[in-house]
Amino acid sequence: MTSSFPTPGLARFNALEERAGVAALHEVCASVEWGRRLLAGRPYATVDDLLAASDAAMAGLTAGDLEEAMAAHPPIGRPKSGDPTSAREQRGMADASEELRAEMLELNLAYQEKFGHVFLICATGRSGEQMRDAIEERIGNPPEREREIVRTELGKINRIRLTRLLGQDTPV
Repeated sequence: MTSSFPTPGLARFNALEERAGVAALHEVCASVEWGRRLLAGRPYATVDDLLAASDAAMAGLTAGDLEEAMAAHPPIGRPKSGDPTSAREQRGMADASEELRAEMLELNLAYQEKFGHVFLICATGRSGEQMRDAIEERIGNPPEREREIVRTELGKINRIRLTRLLGQDTPV
């Protein structure tokens, strides 16, 4: 649930010193430009305003900015070791069979070979099978279409992470 009014977490975010704000936003999204745009928009009156600014910043990212953001995401099925965010977001693969893990590895490699970056999906709440089905569907996309899907998926991930950063419930 997002908020159309100020919250303590939003007040803390608005008050962060520049360096702390950069660091906090980098944990949400590795795109320097996305973080710069969000910091430049402070103070935000509501959580919804911050999320809308995140969406607008994501829409304005160049292909290079998107590559920078994607580079921080591990492949599905292989969360970053010791990273609770990565493990939480990829929870749907935690109980996947060895067969499904092997299939995802193969699909991830084929996807990366075709598009030059990891398969990116908002994995929160998705099962391993749903992620496999998504990569199978998306691997046939032309690069331009896939880049826009990646932009949308990054936007979803950023919304979830921003909401968590503010100590809110995760948006649906």
